[in-house]
Amino acid sequence: MAQTNQDTFFITLTPRQLPSLQPWRAAPALLAYRLGPGPHLYRAGSGPLPRGGLMVVNDGDFDGLGDAAPLSQEIVRECQARGFVGAVLDFEGRLPPLAQIVRQLDEPFARRDWRLFVPEDFAPAAPHTAVMIPSSLSGGSLELRLEEAVERFGPARTALALEKAAEDFTLPAPTGCGTPLSPKALAQLKERLSPSVFFSGDLCARYFTYMDGEGRAHFVLFDDEDTLRRKVEVARRAGIHTFLAAWDQVSSCAAHIGIQRYPSSRNLQDMKKPGSS
Repeated sequence: MAQTNQDTFFITLTPRQLPSLQPWRAAPALLAYRLGPGPHLYRAGSGPLPRGGLMVVNDGDFDGLGDAAPLSQEIVRECQARGFVGAVLDFEGRLPPLAQIVRQLDEPFARRDWRLFVPEDFAPAAPHTAVMIPSSLSGGSLELRLEEAVERFGPARTALALEKAAEDFTLPAPTGCGTPLSPKALAQLKERLSPSVFFSGDLCARYFTYMDGEGRAHFVLFDDEDTLRRKVEVARRAGIHTFLAAWDQVSSCAAHIGIQRYPSSRNLQDMKKPGSS
């Protein structure tokens, strides 16, 4: 499946993984920052950082205390110092200061023509941000989900966050949440059960069912290289051409999901601007 000229892939990875991304027509998003007490911006690892690409900011250590304004300024200054052209705010919490941080970054990033990616819950706080829509669903239709997102935010602000997910749901599952399965755990379960595996067109994922030793029904929903490719195609049909994915999950199937190789090895400095050819 060839990448269209409109597509932009942002790949989250550690600085040490950058050399493996160089041959691919994708922009790096560095897993190198976290929010912490103060609040302040902290480096999530050691070692030198290259210039360019995006910064990824995690909120795992954020306690919600303190004035968020200086923290927002820290993020802008770090982007300027490192030559970043945007940021991915990988916020899993819902503490009120996080929305304030998003709101305070929206205008400075837009003024500098930087990209700012946020989870859907934070979209109302910042009209210029790109909104990350997860590719994994436990119910409904991915096609309708993406069409609704495009109608709400517009195609330019909507990004599909690709995730090679796997979950084991004990039925009934009223919350729509299952037990996450690692690739190893999924492989062991399939080897033990030898189940009949089916494809859900609505969810764009594979699934199988089984009964456990206590007589409870289970529904296992998972992705593979082919379902990720199909999800990219569904997004394109909805008008979405911006994708985010973790290198750990897609490095083995980059070409299959539509990421093209450069004609020759590129220097990281040439990858500074997302979408450059």
